[in-house]
Amino acid sequence: MKAVGYKQNLPINNVNSLQDIEIEKPKATGRDILVEVKAISVNPVDYKIRANRPAPNENWSVIGWDATGIVTQVGEDVTLFKVGDEVWYAGDLTRQGSNAEYQVVDERIVGKKPSSLSFVEAAALPLTSLTAYEMLFHRLQVSKDDANKSILVIGAAGGVGSILVQLAKKLTKLNIIATASREETTSWLQELGSDTVVNHRHKLSEEFEKYNLPAPEYVVSLNATEQHVDEIVKLIKPQGKFGFIDDPKVMNVMPFKGKSVSTHIELMFTRSMFQTEDMIEQHNILNEVSALIDKGIIRTTVGENFGTITAENLRKAHAFLETGKAKGKIVLEGF
Repeated sequence: MKAVGYKQNLPINNVNSLQDIEIEKPKATGRDILVEVKAISVNPVDYKIRANRPAPNENWSVIGWDATGIVTQVGEDVTLFKVGDEVWYAGDLTRQGSNAEYQVVDERIVGKKPSSLSFVEAAALPLTSLTAYEMLFHRLQVSKDDANKSILVIGAAGGVGSILVQLAKKLTKLNIIATASREETTSWLQELGSDTVVNHRHKLSEEFEKYNLPAPEYVVSLNATEQHVDEIVKLIKPQGKFGFIDDPKVMNVMPFKGKSVSTHIELMFTRSMFQTEDMIEQHNILNEVSALIDKGIIRTTVGENFGTITAENLRKAHAFLETGKAKGKIVLEGF
């Protein structure tokens, strides 16, 4: 089958950083389903793994952690899906990725694709929806009934922020304060439901003073956490909750001690990597988000379509994502 992979960790401007390849088609056993991949999207985890994780034993490494497709085979223990089902999922960091014509994936981390979206529209959402939902409701334990509380979402115009803002707006009563730095991303966040958008190029404490904003009970940092942590310490309400998803080289949590702020890290791959007892929660989350989309409550966060799934197009997608200027999600479709 066709796939896109790498053998060496190379800069994205090197043509060998991602290559068109042919590999053996996998088979579904146990709780795995075999999916014919119809569309994918690209996330920061893709370029981080491509640049830093060695390929196994000089074999090809196939990455990609967002896909939609059709079930073509099921393992003997599968109970949630059947051949012909349209599905969506983010996959498992420890297994072959979705930059391939076919992929095997555990049914417990797969959901039913929203019927109202095309494969490419839906491909923008699985990883970011899981990350945003787990951050809000499993890590920060936001109550859907809590009123008169605020959440600050830093770097909110990207993939995770675009869905997190929508989930917070539609499923909670939180006052949503989002950050952006450009006119187009500010407008995007206002469309998605942010109550206030402030500029993270400025000191956040000064922006809060400028707009007379309350101290947030919750703060979520989606990128550049190291640059903002001092301001977060100033702003967050005593006994608040702080969560982040990026990879700061150093994170000193001691400044939060005076306010008794709890710190939370979200990695949506944890459940599949460690085969946790509650792994099926991702199946449930994806089905809940799918239903919200089909009811018109939340919408896809597609930013740009980079064409068919080829090494050349994926290199372009990685390069653009690495600039940090993406709005919404980058998608690709078909081989």
